[in-house]
Amino acid sequence: MSVLVTGGAGYIGSHMVWRLLDAGEKVVVIDRLSTGFDWAVPSEANLVVGDIGDPDTVGAVLREHAVQSVFHFAGSIVVPESVTDPLGYYLNNTVKSRALIEACVDAGVPHFIFSSTAAVYGTPETAETVSEDAALHPESPYGTSKLMTETMLRDAASAHPLTYACLRYFNVAGADPAGRTGQSTRDATHLIKVATQAALSKRPFMQVFGADYPTPDGTCIRDYIHVTDLVEAHYLALQHLRSGGDNLVANCGYGHGHSVLEVVDVVKRVSGSDFEVRMADRRAGDAVTIVANADRIRESLAWTPRYDDLEKIVTHALKWEEALSRRNT
Repeated sequence: MSVLVTGGAGYIGSHMVWRLLDAGEKVVVIDRLSTGFDWAVPSEANLVVGDIGDPDTVGAVLREHAVQSVFHFAGSIVVPESVTDPLGYYLNNTVKSRALIEACVDAGVPHFIFSSTAAVYGTPETAETVSEDAALHPESPYGTSKLMTETMLRDAASAHPLTYACLRYFNVAGADPAGRTGQSTRDATHLIKVATQAALSKRPFMQVFGADYPTPDGTCIRDYIHVTDLVEAHYLALQHLRSGGDNLVANCGYGHGHSVLEVVDVVKRVSGSDFEVRMADRRAGDAVTIVANADRIRESLAWTPRYDDLEKIVTHALKWEEALSRRNT
């Protein structure tokens, strides 16, 4: 029996592959390598270069490898890009996810864990942390495309013997503490990735998009979660489903936030680099403040984060960025 990881050559997916291999699981990856890298997939895993929207490819993989569980990470993730290319996002994130779910139903795959997002909430109506029961008001096609997939999973599970978990990420950052993988995407837009690149002079400067938000320093506030803690939540979700647990929708965050400028200050302090920061206009689709209420995942899965510390997150991200520099020389 195997576990399929879609998008397993990408940032979060590659961390998931390592976590599964560390646990002794057999792993197969489907990735079209549009943003991922074949070298990011450990040799112990089987890599199939293909598109999750291709039912023939997916069906063959599910049957050949006797897949019993699927982690679905493949998709597009840049909020402003989704505003300018909504149909592309609905194709990649929603239409292709529908094809993947159908292939899993046809093959009798019992467990499905979906990489969702806090963008399904939009800007919360209160300043409190946002729980899973909060109103769902995505402010970008990205958020809507993910919410549509959650809905499809819910309805498919009602009609077929499929159990699922939808894990709503807040802001994922950092890298594998053992240095095996990290955020390697070309032209990445993640704040900590961009800031570490600026700290290492890979960028001449970095931009802060919007300094006039109704927050203490005028910049957006986000809940940053270490990627290793995130994939541990996924593995616990798999164990939950395997043991007969109910379907689960849960936030993945720490329950406290940091502003953009706070993050920049930490990157400067950890790196020792006083890189240039330029203020720019707001980006379309960005929520003001969004911080997780993570009580459900802590209670349902007994999830206990190990890296809830912004300096640790930045330190691991910076070490990976330095490793990438050596790799590319």
